[in-house]
Amino acid sequence: MALHPTLQAVTERIVARSQPSRAAYLAHLDAARVQGVQRTALSCTNLAHGFAAFPANDKLKLREQKKPSIAIISSYNDMLSAHQPFERFPQIIKDAVRQVDAVAQFAGGVPAMCDGVT
Repeated sequence: MALHPTLQAVTERIVARSQPSRAAYLAHLDAARVQGVQRTALSCTNLAHGFAAFPANDKLKLREQKKPSIAIISSYNDMLSAHQPFERFPQIIKDAVRQVDAVAQFAGGVPAMCDGVT
């Protein structure tokens, strides 16, 4: 199915306009990938808090400092029925990340426009 011409034009303008910043972002990701895991930059207490809630197998992966740790950030909340489908997403993401031998943790929530906070 083809995109509506207006939507296609807007998408192309966004892609063109964001190309320099997207290229810089991707270069930053590549550099981080080459540099590897940098958990040693955290103090022992911060590291301990970060590991505490993980299951034992995930703690081992984190301690070895070789596996990625993905932060999950969401604007989900229980107050809005429209958010209900997203309630299970953190666990779905965690399970998918474990399948590629990494770990994920819900790191925080942010307010959404529709929740009346912003």
